[in-house]
Parts: sequence; structure tokens; C-alpha cells
Amino acid sequence: MKKTVYIETTIPSFYFNERSSAESLAMQQWTKDWWDYHSNQYILQTSVAVYEELSLIPNTEKRENALKMLKNINFLGIVEGIEDIVTVYIKNKIMPGNVVGDAIHLAIASYYKCDFLLTWNCKHLANANKYEHIKFINNKLGLYVPFLTTPLQLIWSK
Repeated sequence: MKKTVYIETTIPSFYFNERSSAESLAMQQWTKDWWDYHSNQYILQTSVAVYEELSLIPNTEKRENALKMLKNINFLGIVEGIEDIVTVYIKNKIMPGNVVGDAIHLAIASYYKCDFLLTWNCKHLANANKYEHIKFINNKLGLYVPFLTTPLQLIWSK
């Protein structure tokens, strides 16, 4: 059975990266490699929260291309209880209070038991130093703990 991957906002954003730093270009290439050659090995899922964040991209062409990437992906609903999970994350300092987007992505991926949460956000999500805290709170809430990872890690995990 295929594993599920929650596609967080930074994935389509980096696919259409416009930055020229070596780090950004490498992240873009790894994102494209994973999306173009490895994503078909998984069941891809996302949420309206990702759609809304991508809708705010100022560059019209990048915004439209990023939103098209979500066209054939299953959208997970923001059901009752997810906002409560977000509140617990912020209250327990898993996510800063001003970063509701990161907290909602983790809450959705956890609530729906996604195997992976795919992101380039290594400060708040794919951060090994935060993982034990996330695991502790999710276990306390009776929630699944998705593997928080980047495209590069998933390319090499097969």
C-alpha cells in the first residue's frame, strides 16, 4: 500500500522558486526531482490552508503554476477539532503564536494520520530538535505523529 504525503505550501512554492541563491536553487532541484520522479510512489494530500497560502503569492504566473500542482491531489478538510489542536501546539510552544499556518499543517497531517509531512520549513516543521516535543504533545493528544521531512530525504529513502 502506498504511503500518504501531506504536501505543505513550501513544496509547490519551491518548485517554482524565483530566488538565485545556491541553497534555493538546490532546494528547487530536489523538489522537482521528488515531484517529477518520486511523488507517484505516494498518495498525495494537501489542504485548503495550503491553497489559501499559495493564493497569496504576488507573482501571478508562479501563483497559477503552484495552484495547478494541487489540481489532482486529495484535499483534507479542516474539521472540528483541528483548530483545538492548533491552539494546543501554540500554547505548548511547538509553533510560535504568529505562525498559525505551520501549526495547522502539522495538525491536519497528524489528525489524518499522514505518513509524511513534506516541507522545506526546517525551522518550525522538519526540525529534528523539535521532533521529540511534537511527538510528546501528539502522543498526549492521542494523535499520530507524521514523519516531518524534506523532498531530499524522501528521494533517498527508497
